[in-house]
Amino acid sequence: MSIRNALIDHVPRLRRYARALIHNRELADDLVQDTLERALGRTEQFRAGADPRAWLFAIMHSLYVNHARRASARAVHVAMDEDMFGDDALAMPDGQTRAHEMRDLDEALQRLPAEQRAVVLLVGLEDMSYAEVALALDIPIGTVMSRLSRGRERLRVLMAGEAPGDGKAGGKAGGPKLRVVR
Repeated sequence: MSIRNALIDHVPRLRRYARALIHNRELADDLVQDTLERALGRTEQFRAGADPRAWLFAIMHSLYVNHARRASARAVHVAMDEDMFGDDALAMPDGQTRAHEMRDLDEALQRLPAEQRAVVLLVGLEDMSYAEVALALDIPIGTVMSRLSRGRERLRVLMAGEAPGDGKAGGKAGGPKLRVVR
């Protein structure tokens, strides 16, 4: 199989991962296009017999991190006050529960640190092995396992509606207690 055919075969996976990372269809498609352009321009870096999936995801991850760094310098965050909405605004028909759960999961994923989110998405969404993720992100396999474990735990806490470290779901409230010495 030629490298071009391998690239074409991986476009749906790249698109799915990009959309999970970015949540904007146009920007995600731009990221996929940038990934494919870079891969085509650097085919000499691809080792024959190696897994093109890990190579492509490594390229995409690198591009995403670079874009995210540039975007964070320009980002403006607006805090939403819970009092802005009445109680009726939060009521939903039963048929919408699944859609709201998916939205909540999506929002919780976005609240994960980027390093944890990347590992959780590659293992959970793309069904990549730990070794493939380690290769794609250029990190040790032990780091993959610890980021995945921490990411999953943080997702559990966020999905339960608790702030990480607020003392619920096994967290320690307020951190360690220190004795005051006078």
